[in-house]
Amino acid sequence: MELKNIKCSQFKSRLNQFLAVLFLMSTFYIFANSATQLFEFLTPEFLSKYQQSYGDDALDRINEWKALIADNQDENDWNKLHLVNDFFNQNINFINDVHHWGADDYWATPLEFIGTQGGDCEDYSIAKYFTLKALGVDQNKLRLMYVRALEFNEAHMVLIYSEEPTEIPLVLDNIKTKIRPAHKRKDLKPIYSFNGDGLWLAKARGLGKKVKGKGSMALWDDVVSRIEKGEFKQAK
Repeated sequence: MELKNIKCSQFKSRLNQFLAVLFLMSTFYIFANSATQLFEFLTPEFLSKYQQSYGDDALDRINEWKALIADNQDENDWNKLHLVNDFFNQNINFINDVHHWGADDYWATPLEFIGTQGGDCEDYSIAKYFTLKALGVDQNKLRLMYVRALEFNEAHMVLIYSEEPTEIPLVLDNIKTKIRPAHKRKDLKPIYSFNGDGLWLAKARGLGKKVKGKGSMALWDDVVSRIEKGEFKQAK
């Protein structure tokens, strides 16, 4: 695989960029609470606007995504993880932000990610996170984790899942697409992880220690704002 196909956005070196996730994720109710709220949001009028913005193929993808969520509410977490991981890895292309959005760093909403059929590692991880939330997976089992992809010496984001806090997490990735436990991903060096309840510094390949704090995060604020306003950005 060529380096450009796995390279994600330049690593966000400032930790305080992510601290506002503690608040902003809690307000991102469209994906965070239930499939019912999501489906109430995706009205025929909304989907018509979506189709006009992204085309017929994008509407087909969003309907497949809705069906994935609607049809698998009663599956166990293991099956949900694989269904969601495969859906995004198989249907969405890796494209870095500069080529896709004309910006050094842009966090797409899941709807933009599906609509444009492209995005980088943050977009894969965010879309998987909120889709699993809509499927009823406990957010306390999920983390967005920044790592370093050692084979390429690149910053990277993955989604991790732990059934229990003391367990080694499973890694959902867009580079190596098979879900594997973190201790078998020697190619990744954990840095820190977060979800709606807090930020965790990574220790070895476990979950680490929870850290609390405040800060601003314009990127995530922009994602929330666009979702709530029903706005779509066109790819470059």
